[in-house]
Amino acid sequence: MAIDRFNILKKFFKKHRRLPSYSEMLSLFGFASKNAVFKLINRWVDEGFIKKYNKKLSPTPKFFALPLVGIIKAGFPILAEENKSYLTLDDYLIENPAFSFLLKVNGDSLIGIGIFEGDIVIIEQKKEAKNGDIVLAQIDNEWTLKILKKDRINRNIYLQAANPKYPNFFPQQELNIHGIVKAVIRKIN
Repeated sequence: MAIDRFNILKKFFKKHRRLPSYSEMLSLFGFASKNAVFKLINRWVDEGFIKKYNKKLSPTPKFFALPLVGIIKAGFPILAEENKSYLTLDDYLIENPAFSFLLKVNGDSLIGIGIFEGDIVIIEQKKEAKNGDIVLAQIDNEWTLKILKKDRINRNIYLQAANPKYPNFFPQQELNIHGIVKAVIRKIN
């Protein structure tokens, strides 16, 4: 029942871009007293879903978290064990939010490593990258997303696609790294 009330709270926030007042919660949750609302809010505060600041309620990052209900085997079927915790996608996908941004992929040069046109990539701004990192790079004043390669024998640094129809890209003038792909986001259907 408390989960249903929390989902009602999330729907209200999505529609109004704010949390409801105590009076609004009375009618939203069908409570008869503000004391019941007060107890529920305090429980959500203790669990870290909302916080009180200057007598106002505001959502925490955990408010937007999704339940992580366990682990599922992608091989042979097994009995599922539910172990519910909460995980925000920001916490999972973005290690350094202050230096990260999103880009939408256009093109098919990285399909061999599972990055497709229309995917969203999370880029962490960095000037240095390791051999094999997927990088946001500027090569000869053109921007691209490719795999960074460092030839140890000739000491050449170049960009490689993950699609055989594209050649390797060797800089004629300069190659600058501006970030590293940390995650790929794709909607299914």
